[in-house]
Amino acid sequence: MGVIGKLLSLVRGSARELGESIVDANGVRIYEQEIHDAKTAIAQAKVDLTGVVAKEMQSAREIEQARAEIARLEGLAVEALEKEKNALAEEVAAKIAEREVELEKQTQLHAEYAVQANRLKELIKASEAKIREHERAVQMTRTAESVYKATQSIADNIGTSGSRLVSARESLERIKKRHEDLNDRIVAAEVLDRELGDHTLEAKLAEAGIGEDSARKEKILARIRARRAAPTA
Repeated sequence: MGVIGKLLSLVRGSARELGESIVDANGVRIYEQEIHDAKTAIAQAKVDLTGVVAKEMQSAREIEQARAEIARLEGLAVEALEKEKNALAEEVAAKIAEREVELEKQTQLHAEYAVQANRLKELIKASEAKIREHERAVQMTRTAESVYKATQSIADNIGTSGSRLVSARESLERIKKRHEDLNDRIVAAEVLDRELGDHTLEAKLAEAGIGEDSARKEKILARIRARRAAPTA
């Protein structure tokens, strides 16, 4: 099961476990084990986040290297034009075009890494907050169980009406409803994330074959010639 699946499985099963835990001490232990498993999943998610951030940093360096290479090639193209080596200038311009395509792809990849890293950071943060809430629920459940046992003892030995037991049950029902609401919010957020996605307009246009710059080399040569023709200061 993936990291996200493990985190969400805790939420999906928590309400049922909470309901059972008031009368079954084993239910509390199962609940605590699920919390432990979720913490393990979060620790793995942090390791995965480290890898994504590292890739983001690497792509940033590659972008800078590509930009530097393009600048160097443009300088060489200017020299070729100054020496009236037009064929050589065209060859350099073609190489610049290749480097610019690579730069565009690397820039897009860097942006995707950034989106993935931010999403994973938010998931980890939300999951840690959710686990703290579950830990509080366990504490409250154990307290409620103690109240239940004490109330039952009083009812058995003194014949009271058992109103404290009813109060404890109502408290646990409120906890259960809060966890059901939390589960609904998590599931809704995941559905929206899948529906909205990160598929940009540019990606859709690229898939449709729209916006391709077939005259990239000519534009680069025109830019370099304009740079050469511009008066020097």
